[in-house]
Amino acid sequence: MRYSRMYRIVRIYKEKEKPMWDLAINGVDFYHIANWFYIYSFLGWLWETCYVSVRKGKLINRGFINGPLCTIYGCGALAVYLILLPISDNLLLLFVGGVVVATALEYVTAVLMENIFHTSWWDYSDNKFNFQGRICLGCSLGWGLFTVGLFRVLHPVVEEFTELYTRRTGEIAVCVITVVYIVDFAFSAAAAFHLHERIPAWEQALDQMRVELLIQAREKMENLEDRSGLSREKLKKQLEGQKGRFDDIALIKELEEKRSGMMADISEELQKRKEAMAGKVSRNMQRFVKAYPELNRGYKIHRKKKDSHKSN
Repeated sequence: MRYSRMYRIVRIYKEKEKPMWDLAINGVDFYHIANWFYIYSFLGWLWETCYVSVRKGKLINRGFINGPLCTIYGCGALAVYLILLPISDNLLLLFVGGVVVATALEYVTAVLMENIFHTSWWDYSDNKFNFQGRICLGCSLGWGLFTVGLFRVLHPVVEEFTELYTRRTGEIAVCVITVVYIVDFAFSAAAAFHLHERIPAWEQALDQMRVELLIQAREKMENLEDRSGLSREKLKKQLEGQKGRFDDIALIKELEEKRSGMMADISEELQKRKEAMAGKVSRNMQRFVKAYPELNRGYKIHRKKKDSHKSN
């Protein structure tokens, strides 16, 4: 009797207890949430890598970890989907909601990463209508359009894709990917924690290199101006007297283009040297410097804060 009563209690408890995979958020079970998270993280990595690689003209791995996952996209896509699911029939509300939710996530992520690692991983300071260089109007509107596309186009495809493999396969895949991700993240985070210690030495060395390269560029430009017969003094006199000829104007344009080209070459050379210095420390640091050239911004922000606290 006692044994049968205990058996019934255990059976009732097991029937009431939900497996981890069946735990739901806003009507969506954890199994699908986990699968969608990694799918969107991969798609986000693919988008970022292709976009930045095309702009830079070379392959760049745009992700915090070594593997092909950009988890801020996974978090963003799921946050937008789960929060805005009740209003998914209203396109205007979807757009506005996407702007608000994704922008808030982007800002919070930027602040957290700057405070944890004392470095910046993106910088919108050169974009119009930006806030603290962490978010900007253009990207926020883009998140709104992405949200509409997510509900209307992308997510139905992702849902169908998750049905192509068995549930058991999906559970095993999520577990394996999670273990690999945690290991990869641990090594990447260890390197990121030491970035702010290395940046001051890199900046000092790069400042010296920048001066040397600028002196060399100035000498080259002076030689070009001398050979062309258009020195800065002569150009100034011609402009003041409005005696510039059309052939002089074409030559001035050509000199300006060469000057701009030299400055671009200097920036590229400095970036290469910075990557080389980072490569001497670790492969992850070199990847960070290559993929995120704005890393020094966060360091400078924290240094200014420290200096202001000391002065007060």
